[in-house]
Amino acid sequence: MSRVHDALRRAEQTGYLRTKGEPATDTPAPPYTDSPLLANLLEQIAEVPFNPSPDAHLLDATKPHDAPSEEFRAFRTRINHMQGLHQLHSLVVTSPSPAEGKSFTAVNLALAEAHLAGNPTLLADFDFRRPVVHRMFQIDRGPGASDYLEGKAPLCKVIKKIAGSNLYVMPAGEAVINPLELLNLREAKQLLDELPRLFNWVIMDSPPLLFAADANLLSTITDGSVLVVRVGITTIDSVTRAVQSLCENNLIGILVNGAERRELYSKYTYYHNYYYEARPAAGTHTEAAADQAAEGDKQASAPPATGDKPPEAQQS
Repeated sequence: MSRVHDALRRAEQTGYLRTKGEPATDTPAPPYTDSPLLANLLEQIAEVPFNPSPDAHLLDATKPHDAPSEEFRAFRTRINHMQGLHQLHSLVVTSPSPAEGKSFTAVNLALAEAHLAGNPTLLADFDFRRPVVHRMFQIDRGPGASDYLEGKAPLCKVIKKIAGSNLYVMPAGEAVINPLELLNLREAKQLLDELPRLFNWVIMDSPPLLFAADANLLSTITDGSVLVVRVGITTIDSVTRAVQSLCENNLIGILVNGAERRELYSKYTYYHNYYYEARPAAGTHTEAAADQAAEGDKQASAPPATGDKPPEAQQS
């Protein structure tokens, strides 16, 4: 079982997630009723092309069987199931320290949600200290969230729709001197209360927990938090301190990042290849196809060469 599954299973066992014996589902829950603040907002939002940065390592909808896509879809299924049991529409993604993959996780989780039909998803960059979401999509940093909170831009100008998808992006906006004071404004809480009335998911990137109090504050005014840790980087002490700093505020799970492919599929190589290898063309001898699949199993099970790195390099 993958590390994503393990983390969410532990959340169930420790009481962060209460199940009722219902099967997990990818069917999104409907957004709340419309709000006067959000009237006709979607019609006023400008579209931008999907033009990810080459080094952003975003999910590729044309390669649904890649290991990262599989893992994020599994994570999506679990949180959508949780949404059916609880009021869960706004999610803060954070990590104990920098360079553990919180931005990578927030962006790709939002993409995975947006791949579902009828599931409008907003990705908001609330890391005002070191924003990267705008660079990953190669869009302008502003106007963005900080500009709206300071009254410098209307809401329709700080959100962009990614063309051909259900994904909307709110970049961080203009740099601010004291981000924590900005998040303490009444307008910040009102915004996060209202956005789920229009978007089924509001997924926020935020600063690391042990370096700023922003994520801790955001966790108190949103529906849930996800803590991202990285294999070989995050220490047990850091995880303990991060969870304690959250005071277990809406912590729905810990996502382990940076696992190598062989850790995800080493036990299931045969089944993974069986389901995802291309079917033989019409007229191809079935025994020859079976021999090729067996040879593929041997190659897939061989350990990678020294120095191999997983292609899903992480963002800070």
